Amino acid sequence: MRFSEKWGVDVETAVGLALKDLKLERDEVEVEILEESSSGFLGIGSKLAKVRVTAKEDKTSSKEKATFDDIDAILAGLPENTSSKLPDEVRAEYDKYEAEEREDARKREKALAKNKKGNKSKNKKYDLSVEDTMLYEVKKLDPVEGHPVETFLKDIADKMGINLSFSVKEGDELVFVEITGKDTGTIIGKRGATLDAVQCLASYVVNKDKNKYVRVILDAENYRSKREKTLVNLANRLAGKVERTRRSVTLEPMNPYERKVIHCTLQNHPRVKTRSEGKDPYRKVIIELK
Repeated sequence: MRFSEKWGVDVETAVGLALKDLKLERDEVEVEILEESSSGFLGIGSKLAKVRVTAKEDKTSSKEKATFDDIDAILAGLPENTSSKLPDEVRAEYDKYEAEEREDARKREKALAKNKKGNKSKNKKYDLSVEDTMLYEVKKLDPVEGHPVETFLKDIADKMGINLSFSVKEGDELVFVEITGKDTGTIIGKRGATLDAVQCLASYVVNKDKNKYVRVILDAENYRSKREKTLVNLANRLAGKVERTRRSVTLEPMNPYERKVIHCTLQNHPRVKTRSEGKDPYRKVIIELK
């Protein structure tokens, strides 16, 4: 028979995911509870529910690993991450913002093509100093084995049903985890949302019972470095827009490290300045004229 096995924070969530996967209603399937859920302590060590939902009339069979929507639902239900999931209306604003920026970039390219002899100083590109890059920080760390965050991440990957490996490097104020495997695309997620959510959970594990805060960075397929370069280009493009329009620009909410990239990129800009506004996870960077 055609069936779907799904994980969830509780039985109903898992059943809902399976029904969505099978595109069936509740009265069209039979539900078998494979594992009951438990909350654990502060979400750490919590146990997910697992169900097998079988179509009553179908004769084919399949077994699915977790999809992005499954992972999103699982992470959203964990106590540490409930405040980090952005509302759909906020994401819609992000899409609108990105479309406006693409249009602005096209207009800027046309303007530059018409004025090849323009003032080069106005078109200067700013970049991060070597000391501000993530790669510089990671190079100073030492590889470690058997780190608690590695155990935690392996457990998460197992519950998600994805195949991943983890390499941990550690310093006094930073723990870096390099993620490899055939399912790295799944752990990154849309716009890095899943990677950020799991990174948030990993930070809870690393900093539990510690007096001094340790920053945790998870990376897969060099996503963080690529994102860093994207943010540098974004900062330069928006700084140019602020100069031309003389109006401030507010970026989408970012995590602390991504905000730092924007600030550091434009810290020596002669005509614009940056500042942060709001509370995490909705804290934003604002670029404005000096």
